[in-house]
Amino acid sequence: MRPRPSVPARRALATATALALGLSLVACGGDDDAAPDAETRTFEADNGEVEIPVAPERVVATGYAVPALLEADADLVGISEWSRGINIMTAEDRSSYEGLDKVAGETAASTNYEAIANLDPDLIVIGVPVPALVDLDMERLEAVAPVVVLGPTRPDKWRELTQRQSDAAGVLGSFDEAKATYEARAGELRETYAPVLDGLAFGHLGGYGDVSAGNFQREFAGSWGTNVAGDVGVDYYGEVADPQGGSSDVSEYPSIEELPESLGDADWITYSVEDDGTPSEAVQYVLDSELWASLPAVRAGHVIPVRYTEAATYTSALATLDGLDEAFGVAFATELG
Repeated sequence: MRPRPSVPARRALATATALALGLSLVACGGDDDAAPDAETRTFEADNGEVEIPVAPERVVATGYAVPALLEADADLVGISEWSRGINIMTAEDRSSYEGLDKVAGETAASTNYEAIANLDPDLIVIGVPVPALVDLDMERLEAVAPVVVLGPTRPDKWRELTQRQSDAAGVLGSFDEAKATYEARAGELRETYAPVLDGLAFGHLGGYGDVSAGNFQREFAGSWGTNVAGDVGVDYYGEVADPQGGSSDVSEYPSIEELPESLGDADWITYSVEDDGTPSEAVQYVLDSELWASLPAVRAGHVIPVRYTEAATYTSALATLDGLDEAFGVAFATELG
């Protein structure tokens, strides 16, 4: 774990960076009007072009921006709740998470505008999908500070999303470090398991099926439960029958009766489990089905539970990689010798 500089130290560095940039712009432009502009920049966000500080010192983050900016050591003063990712936070990030003021619950509709205003932020990063903006009073937020909306689209797009969020908060250096660490670890596992994964067709049973509706979630490449495994070299076959954009491009919800048709051609099947390794109700519903037991991959014992499928940052995805390494080590122990 790299040491985290103190907030005053980071603010001093940010101020020095902004000053250096300002001097550079003045020297290049030779215009007295250039100096005020040096402290801000135009940022392209989901809500259009926004003028933001070059080096934000008091950042409020919500939604998917919370774990990204915690890990990147942004100067956060307030965040929304992010309970889904607590178990895969580092001890340091969890301590920061618990110590910060909470300005919203798990939904955009729960935003506390007065709490945000009281924190006097110089930047607000909203990490929710664009459709969820109907639950926000954007004018009220914009009256407090510049607001950049940077929300998720497809599940596997967290890589680009966290980079943009880190850029907005002025902490790309920490992001680049986390990305390099993840890619190095994924490369190691890809090399380790290439001899046993090559040529295999995988299917994935996701954790978001609806028992009351009698369906299950089939995830394809690029979805929540598959995107990190894809970086290790797992090949998930097939595609969504009726893509509608976003997550529906990489997952679908067939009825349980369609299980043999959906996963019958898989050599191996991975399935999402909770962080402690237990299946959710939706997954257990499928595992208890006679149709599940009849699948060729299941009869052959070719099933692998996958933990930490909620990872949406490079640091949290390291836990997913470790979980995959452990699960693959067991599944392919004979082949690997």
